[in-house]
Amino acid sequence: MKNTSITMRLHCYIVLCFLGSHSLFPIFAAAFDTITATQPLTQDQTIVSSDQRFELGFFTRGNSWYVGIWYKNIPDTVVWVANRDNPLKDSSGAFRIGDDGNLVLADSSSNSIWSSNQSTTTSNTIAQLLDSGNLVLRVENDVNPENYIWQSFDHPTDTLLPGMKLGWDSKTGLNRYLTSWKSNDNPSSGDYTFKLDLDGFPEVFLSNKQKRTYRSGPWNGIRFSGVPEMTPIYNITFDFVMSKNAVYYSFEIHDSPLISRLLVNHSGLLQRYTWIDDDKQWNLFWYAPKDQCDIYKECGPYGICDTNSSPVCKCMTGFEPKNAQAWELRYGLDGCTRKSKLNCNDDGFLTMRHMKLPDSSNPFLDEGMSLADCERMCRTNCSCTAYANANITGGGFGCVIWTTDLLDIRQYAMAEGGQDLYVKLAASDLGKSNGSGNSSNKTKRNAMVAGITVGICVLLFGLASCFIWKRRSLQRAVNGRHMKGPLQRSKDFLHNESVIPSRRDYSSEGTTEELELPLLDIGTIVMATNNFSDANKLGEGGFGCVYMGMVEGQIIAVKRLSRNSGQGIEEFKNEVRLIARLQHRNLVRLLGCCIEMEEKMLIYEYMENRSLDSILFNKERSSLLNWQRRFNIINGTARGLLYLHQDSRFRIIHRDLKASNILLDAEMNPKISDFGMARIFGGDQTEANTKRVVGTYGYMSPEYAMDGIFSVKSDIFSFGVLVLEIVSGMKNRGFYSTNNHLNLLGYAWRLWKEGKGIEIIDSSTGASCSPCEVLRCIQVGLLCVQERAEDRPTMSTVVLMLSSETTSMPQPKHPGFCIGRPIETDSSSSKQHESCTVNQVTVTTMIDGR
Repeated sequence: MKNTSITMRLHCYIVLCFLGSHSLFPIFAAAFDTITATQPLTQDQTIVSSDQRFELGFFTRGNSWYVGIWYKNIPDTVVWVANRDNPLKDSSGAFRIGDDGNLVLADSSSNSIWSSNQSTTTSNTIAQLLDSGNLVLRVENDVNPENYIWQSFDHPTDTLLPGMKLGWDSKTGLNRYLTSWKSNDNPSSGDYTFKLDLDGFPEVFLSNKQKRTYRSGPWNGIRFSGVPEMTPIYNITFDFVMSKNAVYYSFEIHDSPLISRLLVNHSGLLQRYTWIDDDKQWNLFWYAPKDQCDIYKECGPYGICDTNSSPVCKCMTGFEPKNAQAWELRYGLDGCTRKSKLNCNDDGFLTMRHMKLPDSSNPFLDEGMSLADCERMCRTNCSCTAYANANITGGGFGCVIWTTDLLDIRQYAMAEGGQDLYVKLAASDLGKSNGSGNSSNKTKRNAMVAGITVGICVLLFGLASCFIWKRRSLQRAVNGRHMKGPLQRSKDFLHNESVIPSRRDYSSEGTTEELELPLLDIGTIVMATNNFSDANKLGEGGFGCVYMGMVEGQIIAVKRLSRNSGQGIEEFKNEVRLIARLQHRNLVRLLGCCIEMEEKMLIYEYMENRSLDSILFNKERSSLLNWQRRFNIINGTARGLLYLHQDSRFRIIHRDLKASNILLDAEMNPKISDFGMARIFGGDQTEANTKRVVGTYGYMSPEYAMDGIFSVKSDIFSFGVLVLEIVSGMKNRGFYSTNNHLNLLGYAWRLWKEGKGIEIIDSSTGASCSPCEVLRCIQVGLLCVQERAEDRPTMSTVVLMLSSETTSMPQPKHPGFCIGRPIETDSSSSKQHESCTVNQVTVTTMIDGR
C-alpha cells in the first residue's frame, strides 16, 4: 500500500508560524484531513483524520489502483474502497472536488472513474475524513458541520465500523449492507453480503450469491436472539432502531481507545475483531457461522438444532421427522411434521426455553402488546404456529406471532442465550410434554370443567366483541391505532387469519380455496366518500372507480370494483392476500377492504399525485416531471419490483406493471399498485404457464402474449416499456413515427442503433436532464425489452445498472415489438377489454383510452 503523507504543507505551516502568521493556522490545520476544490488528492498523497487514526489515499492490488480508507498505524487494514468495481489502471489519477461539487475520481484523461453522484446546489464543497473513519462531503463553512451531502458510511464495503449503520434510512432511501471482497487481493464486490431484512421482525442475513447461509435472529432488546455472545463489554454497546423513518443496527465504543470492526471476508465468514495494541495484532472476538447449527435451516421446518445433542437435529415435542430415513442419516433439511393436527379449539402451547427465534421475515409484530394478549391472539388465530415476546428487557413486552412453518430454530444450553418461545400444539401432544406447557394451558383445561354456564358466557362475549369490532374496524385500520409503522401489519387483518395464507394458497392459478375476507362497515365508507359522489372521484378504469374519502381526519382512497369489472372475486381476494403481506416504501399500502351488499372495495393510503400516466401523458402537466423526478420514479419502481422478485418472502410476479399502476405521493415518490393479477412463485420456480393471459396491450412480453409463459422476465419486459415511456413521455401503444409506423420500442431501437438515442427524451423535461443518465436509462429500457427472455437482465442487475455510472452494460439486442396499425378505441370508454386466441392461449388485454 502506498501512503506517502502530505508533508510540504506542514513545512510551510511551520515556517509561517515562525514568521508570526498565526491567523493561517485554521486554514492549514483543516487541510490535513480535507480535500478542497483547490487541493485535490493525487496518488503520492494522503489525508489523515485529526486524531491520526484513519488515512485516505490511493493503494494498489495487483496492477490496479484504488482509493480507500485504512487504519493509519495498523498495516494492511482497508476499511472502505471508493472505486472497488472500477479500478484505475495506472498511477496518474486524482481524487478531487468536481465542478458540480461532487467528489470525483478521475483518470489521467480526466474521465470520471467514480463519483459521489449527488444532486448539489453549490460547488463550494469540501471532503473531510472524520475521526470515525467516515469520509463526508459538505458545504464549506456550513453553520451545521454535520449537514452532509454525502458520506462513505452510507456506502459501506466489507467493514462495519463503530457508528456506521447497517440498514435502511428513509431520508436517503438507502438500505446499507456489507459486501465481501472478491479475494484478499481483489477488493471488487464478492459473493457474500450481510444485509438487514426489513420484513416482519427485522434480522440480518449472510448470503452467498443471494442464497442465505446464516441468520442472526431478530433483535430482542438486548441482542440478536441468535448471537448470545453479543453482550456489552469493554465499553462496546449495541444499538438497534426500528421506526417509521429508519431501521438499522450499529455499535459504539465509549470513552475507550479500543479499536473494533465487523468484517465480511471473501470466504463467507462474519468476523468481529478487536485490536490488541500491546501485541500489535487483531484479536478475533467473534465469528459466524461457527458451527453446524449456525447453518441456515440446518434442521428444516420445526426442527431444533442443538450442538449439545448428537445428532444435532431433533424434533420438537409433538413432531416427528418428515423423512425418517434421511433423519437417521443425519440429513435434517426436510425437518419435522406434526403428529396431530391442530383443531383451533383445544390447542395449547409448549414453552421452549433459551431459543433462537424462528425465521422472522413474515410474522406479525406489535411492540405494545402484552404477552398475555399475544397468547390470546395466537390462540384465536387458527393459522398461528407460535408466539414470543418482541423485547425481553424489563421482564419482557411486545408480541411476535408466526403463522407459517417455524424455520431455523436453535436451542442454547446457557441461560443468557436465546429467549422463551411458545409453540402451539394439539392438546393430545401437549399432554405428552411432561408439564412443559405454560400455566395458561393448565388454566384452560381446568376451565373446561366449569360447565356450560361459562361456555355460554364466553360465547355471548365473543358475539358482542365481533359486533363491536365489525363496526369499528375501518376506523381502527385507517387512524393507525393498530398500525405501528411500515414494518408491522394491522391487527384487524391478523385477527382474520385468511389474509395471511400459507404457501399452498398460491400453488396454482386455479386454486379454489375459499377466503373469508375481513368485512368492513360499508356505512363508514359511504359517509367517508360522500356517498361515492362525483366530486370525490379520483379516477376510473376497467375495474371501476377510485374515490377519495376522509376518516377521522385522514384521507383514504377507496377502490370500488364495478359489478361488470374484469377483476372478479378471485382477483379481489388475490390482491388482498398479497398486498396485505407486502411492506415496501415503493408499494402502495392497503388499509382495509369491504365485501358487503354486493360491493367489493379496497381501501388504500391516499396518493396525492395519483397515477403516473395522469401526469406523464398529459401535455399540460408533464412539465411537473423534470428529469430528476423521472429518474427517481424509474429507480423507485425498480426497487419495488426487485422487492417483489427477490427480497420479499415469496417471489411475486406482478403481470400488469404499467404507468397507470404506478402511483405518486406528495413528493412524487412511486408506489406500485394493483396486485389483482399478480402471481406468487415458490421455491426454485422460475416460470409458469397460463391459458388465460391477462394484461395491458403494449406492456406484455412476447412469450407471455403468445404462449402464456410468465416469469420475472415478463415483468422486466413491462418495466422496460415503462422506462422508455417515462423517458420519452410517449405511450408504447398507439405511438407511430410518421415514416416507418413503428411503435415506441421500435422507434427507440432505431434511434439507438443510429446513435441518436438522446433524441427520444421528452422535451418537457427542460434543461434539467443529465445526458449520461438519460442514455443509461434508455439502454436499460432496451435491455429489458429484448425479444428473448433469457437475454433480459434480472431486477438486481437493473437496479445496479441504474445506480452506478461505472457499471458496464451490454449492448441491447432486437426488442420484442410489433409493427401495425393503431387500434380503434371508443372514446366514450376509458378502458376496454379485447380477447383473442393465439397458440391455444386466451389473451385478454386492457386497452387504455386515456
